Amino acid sequence: MSASGGTKAIVAALGANLAIAASKFVAFAFSGSSSMLAEGVHSLADSGNQFLLLVGGKKAQREATPQHPFGYGRERYIYAFLVSIVLFSVGGMFAIYEGYEKIVHPHEVEHWYWPVGVLVFAIIAEGFSFRTAIKESNELRGKLSWSQFIRRAKAPELPVVLLEDFGALIGLVLALFGVGVALLTGDGVWDGIGTVCIGVLLVLIALVLAAETKSLLLGEAAGLEDVKKIEAAIVDGRDVTRIIHMRTLHLGPEELLIAAKIAVQHDDTAAEVASAINAAEARIRAAVPIARVIYLEPDIYDEAEAAKGPDPAATPGGPNPHPAAH
Repeated sequence: MSASGGTKAIVAALGANLAIAASKFVAFAFSGSSSMLAEGVHSLADSGNQFLLLVGGKKAQREATPQHPFGYGRERYIYAFLVSIVLFSVGGMFAIYEGYEKIVHPHEVEHWYWPVGVLVFAIIAEGFSFRTAIKESNELRGKLSWSQFIRRAKAPELPVVLLEDFGALIGLVLALFGVGVALLTGDGVWDGIGTVCIGVLLVLIALVLAAETKSLLLGEAAGLEDVKKIEAAIVDGRDVTRIIHMRTLHLGPEELLIAAKIAVQHDDTAAEVASAINAAEARIRAAVPIARVIYLEPDIYDEAEAAKGPDPAATPGGPNPHPAAH
């Protein structure tokens, strides 16, 4: 997996979650706190999620085959989508069920120092993991806000780890609140309420992750900045005079497919057209290194055809960003 995949953030989160999960289950065994049980399952599910992300990154590195000529870059999207399902089913739904049971059948929290001590330890460990994810993300997000970064990131690992760690920290605060109020009031219902809140939070995060990774699975175009770089690289004003229309598609976080119809001089020879295409491809790869697959179709620009407007047949699902011409 490339550095932009956030391997360091994933490993940090995996180590933190394994240690935290063990401590939470020990605290549950001594205290009987449902918040501790829900949080233990949450941390265990998070550990499985990070393992899935690492597996997806490894599988994505496989070489292309005749059956998969564009490679396996989207494996990372598939495993990120599986993470959202695991977080929803294992983490969120279990916590809601456990919280409901504790509200219906409350019992006093025993050995309060176990859950409190573990929660404080977990907050520190998750804070370290979250700090690592933020540091890794800051190297990529530039001037984007955090919500924009999560929506636009093509590498799914960092947004997943960021949301998981953020949810874990909020969940720990909710668990600490539930246990604390239960201890102060002597009413175990509060422990159950805190557990339900953790479950709802996990479900909401899982839905956000599922929506974002689904968009990546369906296939997203290059970012606006990369599109501008590609357009500037294709047109040199001499051999390639304009872009008639263009499509881009991410085959993976670091793999971009570009298909464009370009206007060339009407009196160019076949050799000159081939040379112009090769030069344009070289300029594209220099401007956007992740452009791995490039298809450029030469054509003659016709103002009369362009005046008719975009060709609907060439633009399924939306208007053509460049004039259609032949």
